[in-house]
Amino acid sequence: MLSFLIRRLGGAVLVLAIVAVLVFLLTRLASGDPVALLLGDQATAADIAAARVQYGLDQPLFTQFVLWIGQVLRGNLGQSIFLQMPVLHALAERAEPTAFLALFSVAIAAGIGVPCGMAAAVWRGSRGDQIVSTVAMLGASIPSFWFGLILIQVFAVHLGWFPASGYGDPGAPMGDRVQHLLLPSIVLGVLNSALVIRFTRASVLDILGEDYVRTARAKGLAESVVLIKHVLRNALVPIVTVLGLTLALMIGGTVVTETVFNLPGVGNLVVRAVLRRDYPVIQGTLLVIAAIYVFINLAIDLLYTVVDPRIRLGGSS
Repeated sequence: MLSFLIRRLGGAVLVLAIVAVLVFLLTRLASGDPVALLLGDQATAADIAAARVQYGLDQPLFTQFVLWIGQVLRGNLGQSIFLQMPVLHALAERAEPTAFLALFSVAIAAGIGVPCGMAAAVWRGSRGDQIVSTVAMLGASIPSFWFGLILIQVFAVHLGWFPASGYGDPGAPMGDRVQHLLLPSIVLGVLNSALVIRFTRASVLDILGEDYVRTARAKGLAESVVLIKHVLRNALVPIVTVLGLTLALMIGGTVVTETVFNLPGVGNLVVRAVLRRDYPVIQGTLLVIAAIYVFINLAIDLLYTVVDPRIRLGGSS
């Protein structure tokens, strides 16, 4: 186990180093000058030059990169050019809606995808299997922004059951904020459940053909006991994998949904930073998202030993 952790942590550091280099280079290659955007059309060339010196943008790219990496290693992601605050502070202010949105969405995706995938596998080849598979394929094809707008029109505008956008007032109770997150969570949860259905169906189909499942049925065990205790439990490894990866992707991929529902989350922060060419925010946010993605993958590997005790990481017994 220890050797496995050392290898994976070493790989995580390498991945994050590559991400840091790519993010830094890509932000600098993009057209547009953040200082010119910040100061506006009325700024003189002298004003722009002075601001570039203030933010260190007058130095060679290699020097800028070394200085930025030095800050990152000290736990400092830099200072936002437009927000005039540390990037970590800006991320902390916007982390809550994104984190809750991702967690609620994965819960909805699992609540829909796992039972439907199991039902499709048990009913293999039947009309029910075809319906579930068709719905899953349709769900994977629907654009999230279109689905979000439809839900807003029906449940927020016509029925008035949910808020159409926003995250509530700054001092709003948690229940009010959860209400603002329900519609966007349903959007992401329903659409991502399509992938969970497909993985669950395939995994359960593999287990249904095993000898121990036939033996359990031959012993006269109830079908629900066979499906939950013997089938689902042994099919959990790929299901846990897809749910973990879905969570990681949602944390970094809620940009469209947050924009449609005007949520002040990390995705909204990234969109504004890209439009403003706010280099520190873009670099810091993408690096943090990459770190979360890497360590969620590590957590999934560790969770395998809990889901299936037969798995031993790193080849140890």
